[in-house]
Amino acid sequence: MVRDYLIIGAGPAGLQLAALLERDGRDYAVLERGSGPGTFFTRYPRHRQLISVNKVNTGYTDPELNLRMDWNSLLSDDPELLFTRYTEEYFPRADDFVRYLADFADRTGVRVEYGTEAVRVSRADGVFTVHDAARRTWRARRLVVATGVSRLNEPPIPGIGLAERYDEFEPAPESFTNQRVLIVGKGNSAFETADALMAKAAVIHVAGPHSLKMAWKTHFVGHLRAVNNNFLDSYQLKSQNAVLDGTVESVEKNADGGFRVIFRYARTTERLRELHYDRIILCAGFRFDADVFDETCRPALVIDGRFPEQTSAYESVNVPDLYIAGTLTQQRDFKKGTSGFIHGFRYGVRALHRITGARYHDAPWPARPLPAAPEAIADAVVARVNRSSALWQQFGVLGDVVAVDGDQALYQEEVPLTYAVDGGLSPAAHRFVVDLEYGPDHEGIDPFDATVPRVTENDAEHAMDSSYLHPVVRHYRHGVLTGTHHLAENLENEWDIPAVHQQPLAAFVKTCLV
Repeated sequence: MVRDYLIIGAGPAGLQLAALLERDGRDYAVLERGSGPGTFFTRYPRHRQLISVNKVNTGYTDPELNLRMDWNSLLSDDPELLFTRYTEEYFPRADDFVRYLADFADRTGVRVEYGTEAVRVSRADGVFTVHDAARRTWRARRLVVATGVSRLNEPPIPGIGLAERYDEFEPAPESFTNQRVLIVGKGNSAFETADALMAKAAVIHVAGPHSLKMAWKTHFVGHLRAVNNNFLDSYQLKSQNAVLDGTVESVEKNADGGFRVIFRYARTTERLRELHYDRIILCAGFRFDADVFDETCRPALVIDGRFPEQTSAYESVNVPDLYIAGTLTQQRDFKKGTSGFIHGFRYGVRALHRITGARYHDAPWPARPLPAAPEAIADAVVARVNRSSALWQQFGVLGDVVAVDGDQALYQEEVPLTYAVDGGLSPAAHRFVVDLEYGPDHEGIDPFDATVPRVTENDAEHAMDSSYLHPVVRHYRHGVLTGTHHLAENLENEWDIPAVHQQPLAAFVKTCLV
């Protein structure tokens, strides 16, 4: 039997895609090595608190606006399938999310083969064959990899194998009592671990080669989050802990059972320094495991081999009909957007579903007709940027598209920006693409520094200088960019003041259509 689709992985991305395929009556199956959905979250994060926002009380009655503050729910037509119904904790527990995913799988009726581990994938004559650990074979014309980053990232440091691993170490703080601990890595898993051990360990050093970046400044939610940064207080307030900027050159085991570490500082003239610890924990992030693919369909990898390289259609650049879903799609907006996180990739998965629908099932991208008048186009755009959760969460990645030919216009929602620019949609004489973006200098601005001058909110004249999140509309004539218009930023993210937002946008559209 050759199916239309095989999905490897029943985490949130695999379930999201399967639910959409199930709704549309597609031929598919999901292969999951675990005994239930969301196996990753049964173990991670190790200290069981998620850093994804679960804001139950928003003041909104509009479910679309509520999704802007709900980072865990998957997309469905069932109003009961919202994670906010499972807990009111702002940073929820991972076990609640596992329970939610099980209910989502059950209520959507997705077809998942649990206990099915893919061990080898090949491709011949346009068909993928997946061999599982039980020596069964599964075949499909299209394969979707939704496995996530399932392998611990191990930097090439001599002796690093002596360290305890984030995915395996015993996280109970008591065993670290009065010990000197080195944590290798500077991401959220490293600081999550450091925060958990502070009450017991004597000394904790968190080390990595790159400067520490705070999510509240860069607007990338994968950088260090405030919920994990209590450790920084203990460092700057002289409480025996420190953040080390530099590289671990080698790790050796001492005769007494401890470890000797050679460390190279990044910002001092001191060449090398010898440091000693009782325990070392490797928390250097995760990577994609490509070992199951043989030479007939091994996807090209990028970013130090951590992610499969993808086209604007979430397809492998070198293996036709091999698609990527979920956190692996962060290769497209690495350390800039939200594709690595549920509140981002849920919309990316929906976009992938629409792309495959157009390619293989004669189902064009959903569109609604619109008068081609500048005022009507401006009103439609303003209405969407004030309500859409997809544009809000996938800023700089997804956009709405208004295609204009003569006196006819079509409004298409949530299109990957690069897919639209690459010609993924049908040709149009005029195309207006709108998304939400931060200003190019936003990372260099301290949002808490009151002395730094900023563009005044609702300042239409200087909207192009906005550093905070705001709508941007670009005009393409026969595929060539001809103009860009910024809508003025607003503290409450309400871009609906006629004289400030609608009217200048309508004037821009009118000029472009001449």
